[in-house]
Amino acid sequence: MNPVNIRSYMEEAADVLSELVFPRRCPVCDQVLPFRSGNICPGCFSRLSFTRSPVCKKCGKEVIGETTEYCDDCARRRKSFEYGIALLNYDDTAKRSMAKIKYRGRREYMDFYGEAIAKRYERRIRRMEADVLIPVPVHRQRLRERGFNQAEALAESISRHLPWELPVRTDILLRNKKTLPQKDLSAAERLKNLSQAFEADERKIASGIRRVILTDDIYTTGSTAEACSRVLLAAGAEQVYLLNVCIGHGR
Repeated sequence: MNPVNIRSYMEEAADVLSELVFPRRCPVCDQVLPFRSGNICPGCFSRLSFTRSPVCKKCGKEVIGETTEYCDDCARRRKSFEYGIALLNYDDTAKRSMAKIKYRGRREYMDFYGEAIAKRYERRIRRMEADVLIPVPVHRQRLRERGFNQAEALAESISRHLPWELPVRTDILLRNKKTLPQKDLSAAERLKNLSQAFEADERKIASGIRRVILTDDIYTTGSTAEACSRVLLAAGAEQVYLLNVCIGHGR
């Protein structure tokens, strides 16, 4: 048996053992799934609202009308990133699933979402010609509270399921300031709240990183993506793209 086959066999054996010890749960209904039956209930899969064309050419939000190029927000406000792709509309089903990941420690649910993004958007991700995946960082205090960064878990899953090597880097973009909760702030207030919250390592970007993909769980007003993009571009990145699990409504 050649080394490639041995590695594949060992990875498969590890996956089987992991599922025996830690049975998979559906990321929507949270029920334990039958052994080796996939990573989501068929019925729950049909409940997910996948984004469909036409979408905004900048953020990836659904828009009304084939001739509409940009959503209202992107038409009004200039964005620093090239464009973004989102898997799901942020409806009640998606909200509950994302909340379980963030607040109930269901990190493993990002395995499904990362794989779904990698499979559905493989060609578009390849066309980005990115050098790295960079998860939106969380403040160290929040990281201690949750035990993980959901954006990093997403990036790791996407990287695993792409048929080429696209590394995840958590040492380039850092969060140096704990910000106020964003949910009750306007778009302008959110961006102001996030200003100077992030910093990027110019030396590491200068080492050959030109195009980066930011990953995050939810895109609503885009303030976080905009703040991170500005910092990365100022540090020397040439282009920034987005991959998000969910994107808010508001066509």
